[in-house]
Amino acid sequence: MGADFKAGLIFEYFIKLLPFIKISLIIVGSSILVGLGVGLLVALPRMYKVPIFQRISQIYVSFFRGTPILIQLFLIYYGVPELLKLVEVDVSRIDVLYFVILTYGLHSAAFISEGIRASVSAVDRGQIEAAYSVGMDGYQAFKRIIAPQAFAIWIPILGNLLIGTLKDTSLAFTLGVMELTGQSQTLGLLNRHFIESYLALALVYFILSVFLEKGFILLENRFGKYERTSVEKKEKTFRIRNLFGKMNRDVVVVKEGTRL
Repeated sequence: MGADFKAGLIFEYFIKLLPFIKISLIIVGSSILVGLGVGLLVALPRMYKVPIFQRISQIYVSFFRGTPILIQLFLIYYGVPELLKLVEVDVSRIDVLYFVILTYGLHSAAFISEGIRASVSAVDRGQIEAAYSVGMDGYQAFKRIIAPQAFAIWIPILGNLLIGTLKDTSLAFTLGVMELTGQSQTLGLLNRHFIESYLALALVYFILSVFLEKGFILLENRFGKYERTSVEKKEKTFRIRNLFGKMNRDVVVVKEGTRL
């Protein structure tokens, strides 16, 4: 059992946790960078239907999306060194943080690849064909037509993934990485004030998540404004056409001597 609850310790523990935000953000930022590179490589075979690599990509995505990240942490931390020993490569002196980043990066790559595929597929095929019709090649069509729209669609997906990865870093302490959750555990053990420690930890994660969410909302509004403008123009045109269409129908009905 823990010690008696003291609300004042929540703020004290909150201040003590702040320096460890850096470690959590390093894990998140580095793993997303790794995930972007690997995720693009994983997405390409499925987008272009490359026979053998498409199947490998499907297996990769299914594994990392279908197994707990905690298990993946243990498999990579304990399994990769054993595999490398077979080729006489010793990685026992490498900091555990790199294994954590590698695990989260490979895990994120599975979700990033699916996000890339979904975003690119969401772009209207007619726009791509129109780009080819005016003389653009594949690279120009992707750069000027597909990429900007796909990126605007992908921003919310990336935001959710980033926030999810931030929360998942709480498992890194199981391998001895002293990030936010590890430090919170240590603070709780010192004086047996676990509730205060975990409340302070929850507050830190909540504030970080809110800031990330607000940032991605601003980013989404910035890159999505042109798409919204286009949609608004289409809706306005549709309403005008409907209005004039209704007026024309009314005129015809009046000429026939009947009013609906």
